[in-house]
Amino acid sequence: MERQCGEQEIKSAYRKLAMQYHPDRNPNNPEAEDKFKELTEAYAVLIDAEKRSAYDRFGHAGVAGAGGMGGFDPNAFQDLSDIFGEFFGIGDLFGAGGRRRTRAQRGPDLREDLTLTFEEAVFGTETKVSVRRHEACEDCSGSGAAAGKSPVTCRSCQGRGQVRYQQGFFSMARTCPTCQGAGSVITDPCPKCKGEGRVLRQRTVEAKVPAGVEDGTRIRFSGYGEAGAFGGPAGDLYVVLHVKEHPFFSREGNDLHCVIPISFTQAALGAEIKVPTLEGEQVLKIPEGTQSGTTFRIKSKGVPVLQGRGKGDLFVEVRSQTPTKLTKRQRELLQELDGLTRIENKPQRSTLVEKMKDIFG
Repeated sequence: MERQCGEQEIKSAYRKLAMQYHPDRNPNNPEAEDKFKELTEAYAVLIDAEKRSAYDRFGHAGVAGAGGMGGFDPNAFQDLSDIFGEFFGIGDLFGAGGRRRTRAQRGPDLREDLTLTFEEAVFGTETKVSVRRHEACEDCSGSGAAAGKSPVTCRSCQGRGQVRYQQGFFSMARTCPTCQGAGSVITDPCPKCKGEGRVLRQRTVEAKVPAGVEDGTRIRFSGYGEAGAFGGPAGDLYVVLHVKEHPFFSREGNDLHCVIPISFTQAALGAEIKVPTLEGEQVLKIPEGTQSGTTFRIKSKGVPVLQGRGKGDLFVEVRSQTPTKLTKRQRELLQELDGLTRIENKPQRSTLVEKMKDIFG
């Protein structure tokens, strides 16, 4: 390490080496423990500008008995304790104190699935969702203690929520296994909830589904999830929507698409046809000479914009159908028409526009 290296470089180097030689990683290895101790003492000096200056001037004698090289100053390690604690599962590495965990905890979120028809998703609906969830016990108001009783101070940790133990030359702390860090225990549990503070119940939730939802949409109901343990706040309920397919409409965003068959004569001569929409029939004018595969747009006949204004459009693709069976009279008329409209079946070079249509559909 360079003599003039900065604070972050010192911390980074110490973290790397301390992880390598920590006693938990090297059980029954006195050499590793000694190395770790040397690293720790050196870090306590290098990270403190005053001690570092004294060591540069006077060597080991300048810091002896000053919290490093003969003394241990836990304050120098406060910003490192979280890192070691996360890695080794230790709540308080150097015994410098810790916060007691509150007993009350937020309840878990719940998920329910709801299947809708295509029309219900488009126009919205009001329905009911059955939910099986834990709710706060009425007898103990969620405390878990019997009526007239209260949790008592944990004897294992004396209410601190942590228990300390010695490892090498460190005083370490872990979450108290008796009270799980709460600092108190229930000695007289509520008979109804067995001390849990919650009971299981079946509830029906009124669910209002807005217009325009899609398959996979999640609706959040705040506070309708599991009740929190020991009086903690309830979680949320998420209702996931599943939308059934429509017999002939397909949906893309807020637009609807469908295919309508027309006859050869309707395509050639033009016609007015009735097109079904989700709001009733709509008259669509087919111009004379319409080619099979032509798509027409009917404005504002699509899906409402979710939580907004306006609607998407309805796109109708017309496809000319060729009859598979002809009467004698139909055949005669078509043969006569063929004689009047026959064209040469020669290959043609595709135009740029047609090529673009082939590429992009």
